[in-house]
Amino acid sequence: MHRNRWVLAFVAYAALGVLAWSTLEAPKLRLATLAVLGLFALKTLVRRKDVLHAGENEQSK
Repeated sequence: MHRNRWVLAFVAYAALGVLAWSTLEAPKLRLATLAVLGLFALKTLVRRKDVLHAGENEQSK
């Protein structure tokens, strides 16, 4: 279930990136939008790793 949500999130980021690239005319605005989407994707990836490895710190003590 969690993997499906993760994949769906990245598909959504990719779709938004394609839409932003194809609809925005101004290069600075286009790059800024893609940068924000990239940061959201990075946040999603980091958060997923935190959730997957949450119990490891408690088990090692």
